[in-house]
Amino acid sequence: MKNFRIYKLLVFLIILVISSCGSDDEVIYVSPSGTQLVQASFTYSISATDPNVILLNNTTQGSGEFKSEWNFGTGDELVLDQPGLEELRLNGAGSYTIKLYVTNAAGFTEASETVRVDEDGVCPSNICGGIDPSSLKGAAVGFSVGTIVRDNRLTGMHDEVIRRDFNNITSEYQMKMDVMYPSQGTYDFGPADAIVDYGVANGIDVHGHALIWHNSTPDWVENFAGTDAEFEDMIRDYIRTVLERYKGKVRSWDVVNEAIADGSNELRFDDSVFRRRMGADYIEKCFQMARDVDPDVLLFYNDYNMASDSGKRAAMFAIADRLKALNLIDGIGAQLHISYNGPARSEIQAVVDGTVSRNLLMHFAELDIRTNPEENSSVTALSSERALLQKDKYKELAEIYTDIPTANKFAFTVWGLKDNESWLLDFWGVPDFPLLFDSNFDPKPAYQGVIEGFQ
Repeated sequence: MKNFRIYKLLVFLIILVISSCGSDDEVIYVSPSGTQLVQASFTYSISATDPNVILLNNTTQGSGEFKSEWNFGTGDELVLDQPGLEELRLNGAGSYTIKLYVTNAAGFTEASETVRVDEDGVCPSNICGGIDPSSLKGAAVGFSVGTIVRDNRLTGMHDEVIRRDFNNITSEYQMKMDVMYPSQGTYDFGPADAIVDYGVANGIDVHGHALIWHNSTPDWVENFAGTDAEFEDMIRDYIRTVLERYKGKVRSWDVVNEAIADGSNELRFDDSVFRRRMGADYIEKCFQMARDVDPDVLLFYNDYNMASDSGKRAAMFAIADRLKALNLIDGIGAQLHISYNGPARSEIQAVVDGTVSRNLLMHFAELDIRTNPEENSSVTALSSERALLQKDKYKELAEIYTDIPTANKFAFTVWGLKDNESWLLDFWGVPDFPLLFDSNFDPKPAYQGVIEGFQ
């Protein structure tokens, strides 16, 4: 045993390559000798006759001589693999990391799986008691799971999937100013009413998105002919009208969306009529208007690139601090339009940590994970490799969210139901597969990644 560990250390010091493929954690040590390594690989299943027993199947394949040894997660002892399935009993509740080492003349490789056990035995798919692993909302504990909707996507399979998997909905477009208030003095609440009524009828929370956004401003507001004071009164009347209409029906609102300019990390000016007409404190004014109308509704500031851009993150928290000091904000919406290969977990965690430290609610908002960030226009389908990498990233996000203190949890919202309806297709103009369901409403590996991450 001692000599084996020394050998591992010597090979490790030569070259270490970390691969994300295969089991939960797969570490490959490469020798410069030129001899091909044999990659360790295994699967496990739960015994049909004993819920505390797992059956380990060594699936390693390779040429030449090699040796396979198990660490069963209960100590440091290595056990030589024998032909056939290995039976392993795990009696106590907790997590066990099972490792398989495969050694040949070139060095060794390692594969591992974490197995969770509760009072009922080994947890299927690592999802332990007290939750329903058959749906996203059932797997989430202490927070909502959301998706976006349109008024013409509330029936048929859309309805079936929404009611099965989600308990929070956000209007993709139809609760923004240009839709609800298209001309001065004339409101159109038809689409918004349909969405809110659907939520109420089905016991699904509604998150309002978004009262003030520079990209959804009607032309008549951009060209408002009155004074700045009259402009501000008009905005106050608009916010009052909307919040009074949905008071008690809409749980929360994004009051201001995407106020920070890219690059400078200052408040938008040239492309924000609200900043130009209402002043540098327009965000505080809008939040105060909303708070005055409905003291009970939850108020959020929502923005993007807060994980990948530390400067923008700092600017967002500066806004949050000003609002917090005035008791005007309840939470932060972190848009997570990201890719399978970034941003890093630590960057996402930084958004969470800053939010929690301010005692605000954390909304993982507008979540989608691109599988084609290279913008390859020739891609025609989601490859198995990218599907698994996407699953890993969704799982990572779900793990991060699950670890948030209960008092700071709000919702985990995926920005779309199925791949062919994603806004990213038009935005980037190339094929992509960023959501949890494929075009046929079938769950993808990413779906299972979220459920696993919630545990």
